[in-house]
Amino acid sequence: MERKVIIVCCVVGFLGLLSAATGFAAEATRIKSNQVNYPSPEECIYPRSPALVLGLTAAFALMIAQIIINTATGCICCKNGPHQLNSNWTLALPLLVRFTFVIAFLLLLTGAALNEQHGEEENLYFGNYYCYVVKPGVFGGAAVLSLASVVLGIFYYLTLNSKKNTNDSWGSSVPPTQGGIAMGQPQFPPPQNAQDPVFVHEDTYMRRQLT
Repeated sequence: MERKVIIVCCVVGFLGLLSAATGFAAEATRIKSNQVNYPSPEECIYPRSPALVLGLTAAFALMIAQIIINTATGCICCKNGPHQLNSNWTLALPLLVRFTFVIAFLLLLTGAALNEQHGEEENLYFGNYYCYVVKPGVFGGAAVLSLASVVLGIFYYLTLNSKKNTNDSWGSSVPPTQGGIAMGQPQFPPPQNAQDPVFVHEDTYMRRQLT
């Protein structure tokens, strides 16, 4: 495995774990209904919570991981990358990666924004006062989807890299052709009038020379 592939997988995996960990931490520290004080039926007093910072951190880490995966695979701005795979599941895999990323990212941002309620609040809904809190499972579901998006992205990147290496190895094993023209040594037939050499004894040759 190439060094670049290892670095990309390690960085994206770390960001995915960071996003999932901070997402679960935001789920554990979100404002719960039993933590809200009700001094009057029209008034809600919310405590402070670190879920906002944790949710934003998870969303930021997930976004960076998605950018790295898109850059490595060539799928920027929802365009197809340079290395295409023909099977149906590999064509649907990048769509699944983007879908899980979008859902997780929106859940993290929405949960972080809605959880940031502090001080005295008066909320009127259809004539009734209520104290809103983020429902259980919003941050937890976003953390699971974040981890799933990163794992699927790494798997897709490794699949593309393996396919690329396979194509390169097959291409390098084929000998280069020379325009489809077979080259060979010209064959010339021996001359028809050529005669075999005649060997003459030395004494005979000398007598012929003297006469």
